[in-house]
Amino acid sequence: MAATTTCGERLVELLEGYGVETVFGIPGVHTVELYRGLPATGIRHVTPRHEQGAGFMADGYARASGRPGVCFVISGPGVTNIATAMGQAYADSVPLLVISSVIHSAHLGRGEGRLHELPDQRALTAGITAFSETVRDPAALPDALARAFAVFRGRRPRPVHLEIPIDVITRDASAVPRRIAAPPARPAPAPAAVERAADLLRDARRPVLLLGGGAVAAGALAATLAERLDAPTTLTINAKGLLPASHPLNLGSNQSLTAVRQLVREADVVLAVGTELGETDYDVVFDGGFTIDGTLIRVDIDPDMLDANHPASLGMHADATLAVEALLAALDHGALAREAAGADRTRAARAALAGELPTAWAGHRRVFETVRAALDDPIFVGDSTQPVYSGNHLVDTDRPRRWFNSTTGYGTLGYALPASVGARLAGPARPVVCLVGDGGLQFTFSELAAAVEAGAPVIVLLWNNDGYGEIKRYMRGRGLPEIGVDLYTPDLLAAVAAFGCETAAVDNLAALEAAVRDAATAQRPTVIEIREDAPFLASD
Repeated sequence: MAATTTCGERLVELLEGYGVETVFGIPGVHTVELYRGLPATGIRHVTPRHEQGAGFMADGYARASGRPGVCFVISGPGVTNIATAMGQAYADSVPLLVISSVIHSAHLGRGEGRLHELPDQRALTAGITAFSETVRDPAALPDALARAFAVFRGRRPRPVHLEIPIDVITRDASAVPRRIAAPPARPAPAPAAVERAADLLRDARRPVLLLGGGAVAAGALAATLAERLDAPTTLTINAKGLLPASHPLNLGSNQSLTAVRQLVREADVVLAVGTELGETDYDVVFDGGFTIDGTLIRVDIDPDMLDANHPASLGMHADATLAVEALLAALDHGALAREAAGADRTRAARAALAGELPTAWAGHRRVFETVRAALDDPIFVGDSTQPVYSGNHLVDTDRPRRWFNSTTGYGTLGYALPASVGARLAGPARPVVCLVGDGGLQFTFSELAAAVEAGAPVIVLLWNNDGYGEIKRYMRGRGLPEIGVDLYTPDLLAAVAAFGCETAAVDNLAALEAAVRDAATAQRPTVIEIREDAPFLASD
C-alpha cells in the first residue's frame, strides 16, 4: 500500500516552497501532527517558552530579515497567548504567519467544553490580522497559503492566521498539489498622479520628505529621492537607516520636537512615503502639535492610509519602491524652485534640536556611543523602556532594519528579549543588542532558556531601576499615588546565570565597552546590567 501524505506534512512542504527556513512553535496534543513532516524539510524549529515569545521571535525575525515570521501554536490558549504579539505585528505592518490547530470539525461552534475550545477562535484573531481563515479541507491548503503570502508580498504585510481542525491535519493530502503561487505584482502608481506630484515637487520652494517603514524596501533609492528633491527628510522609527546617519538631509526621528515640527509646518509641499503619520512617530508628546499646512502628497500600499491622520492633497496607492522609482524618473528633467538649500535647512533644524533634547539623555547618548564603538553594525531591538525612548531620537543608523522596538503602535512590554532572539536567528553573523528594563524583562524572562537552546548569543543591556520607572515618573508628574510601580525585583543576574547565560554588572563606560566586546564573541547570551543611578549616566 502506498504511503500517504497528511495535510500536516503537505503544509510544511508548502512552507518550505515559499522559502520558510525557521518556524517558532510549542508542540501540543493538537499540533503534533504538524511536526511529522518537518525532518524531511530544511525548516528549523525553535521552541520558545511561551506562545507570546513565539510571536515576538517571529516578529523580530521578520523585521531583521524582511521575510515572514512563521509560528505553530495550539488551539485555545496558544492562540490567546500569541494574540499580543499579533497585535504588535499588526500595528507595525510585520509579516507574521500564525498556524494553529482548532478543535475537530464536527465540534466547531457547539460549545461542548472540548479541550482548548474557544467559542470562535477565528473571530478572535480577525481584528489583529489581514485575514483569519479555517482550512476545512486539505485541498484548500495551497490557496490559503497563496493568499497569506500574497498579503506579505503584495499588500500591507500584516499577520495572517490559518487554523486547521485536528481531524483535517491528519487527513490524506497526497493528491493536494505542492503549488507555490507566483509573487503578486505590487501596485504601481498612476502615471497621471506621478506627473502631478512631480510638478508640485519641482515647483516647491520649501519641500520636506517624510519616510516611513513602508519604504524600507526602497533602500538607497529613498536617499536618492531626498537628494533629487533637496528636501530635509524625517524617518520614522522603523525607517531608520534609509538615509545614513551622516546624510546632510537627515533630520532623524524627531518629528515630535519643535524644530522639526516647525520645518514641516513651513513646508509648502510635504511628500510622505510609506508612513501612516501615526502618533507614536509624530506625536510622542501627545499634544497634537504635529501639523501639515502645505500640500500633502502621500504614497502608501494601503489605500486606507491615504487619508488617515492627515488627509492627502494628492494620494498615490502604490508600492513605495515603485512610486519612488517613478518619481525619480519624472523628476529627471527640469530645475527645482528652492528658497534655500535643503542641507542648510536641515543643519539649522539639527542645531535647534540639540537644545531641545533633555539633559538627562546625555548619559544615554554615551551608552549608545560606547556600545556602537564596540560592535560592527549591530541591530538594536528595544522594549518600552527609557533608553529606547531616548534612543528613538538619539540613534541614527547607516542601514535599515538595524533599529526597531515595541514603542511604536501597540507599545507592549516583554517584546525585546524574544524579538532579539528572532533577529539573531535571522542573521547569525550580525550582533544583536536587546534593550530592556527590569520590568519588561520579567514579562518574557524565560525566553533566555530558548535563546541558549537555539544558540542565539544576544547581548542584553538590562536597564535596572527596580520597577516601572517611566510609569512612576508619569504618576509623580501628575500628582498620582505611586501604586504598583515599585516592584520586588529578584537578583536578575543570578537568575540569568541559572539559565546558562553570561553576566556582567557595569558602573563605568570602560567596563561597559569591555563587557560588550566580550559578549560579541560569546557563544551564549550575555546580560549586562546597567543601574539607572550609575554615575556615568549623570547629566552633563
